[in-house]
Amino acid sequence: MNLKPTDSELEILNVLWEKGPSTVRDVHEVLEKSKDAGYTTTLKLMQIMFEKDLLKRDASNKSHIYTANISQEKTQGEFVQRMIDNVFNGSASQLVMQALGNYKASAAELDEIKKYLDEISKSKR
Repeated sequence: MNLKPTDSELEILNVLWEKGPSTVRDVHEVLEKSKDAGYTTTLKLMQIMFEKDLLKRDASNKSHIYTANISQEKTQGEFVQRMIDNVFNGSASQLVMQALGNYKASAAELDEIKKYLDEISKSKR
C-alpha cells in the first residue's frame, strides 16, 4: 500500500496512532485544541480516509470506532524518503545536517543519535 496522506489526513492519523481506536468525536476534540476545525469537517475527512483505506471502521456500535490502517513507522519512512528524494536531492546526510542545524537537540537526543550511528556503522562492516 503506497498511499500518500494529505497534511489534514496525517493530523488525524497522528491522533489515532497516539490514542488508539477512537470515535470521530474523540479525534475532533484533540484536533480542535490546535486548529479551528468543524466536527462535520473531521467526520467527512475520516469517511474519505476510510474509503481510501487509510482507516478501518468498526460499525458494530452506535458510534463508529476508527483505527489507523497504515503503520506510523511505514508512513514516516515514506515521508522521509520522499523528502530526501525531492528536497535534499537524494542526500540523507543533508537532511540530517539541516534537521540538527535548525533544532536544538538535547544531550540525551544527541547521545541517542550517536548510538544509532555507531550501530549503523558496525552493521555496514
